[in-house]
Amino acid sequence: MADATSAEDSAPARSAAGIAAAWRRERPGTPTNSIEIVTPIWWLAKLFTDDRNRALREAGIDAATLDLLSVIRRSGPPYTLSTREIARRTLVTAGAISQRVARAERDGLVERTPASTGRRTVLVKLTAEGHALIERSVDTVLGREATLVSGLSDHERTTLIAALDKLMADVRRRTAREEA
Repeated sequence: MADATSAEDSAPARSAAGIAAAWRRERPGTPTNSIEIVTPIWWLAKLFTDDRNRALREAGIDAATLDLLSVIRRSGPPYTLSTREIARRTLVTAGAISQRVARAERDGLVERTPASTGRRTVLVKLTAEGHALIERSVDTVLGREATLVSGLSDHERTTLIAALDKLMADVRRRTAREEA
């Protein structure tokens, strides 16, 4: 009787190295040098996203609201930013920020007020309820994420941070040039 397990189901084939080896075997000459970097990043992103979503559900907040409240909270007292500044700091479109702010305002988490500058600038301020929610949520989310990366030594963390910073800057530079 033949083994029912295919080569694709074997442990090496499920690893990034196995995927790269399979592509080299099946398509010699295909560039595979990125697979062992990009594939684990995608897999980690999925694992981190799924785990963060579980933590957010437990904390009673969604990712978009966490992002909005976090950027305002990190700005420091008086916990107020313009919608333009929120968009700049979150890399989210102005339209998406407007929707997030409107939803958070309906939920009593932020207040919108016109800026005193006379322009059409809108300021967004955390309410007491929004401040309390972000305080609880950030501890839940960041505590969980700290646990997830706790298997790395201090040296490994420092090395990984530097490598990711370098990769992020280079990818941003390359993708910005291609979009232009």
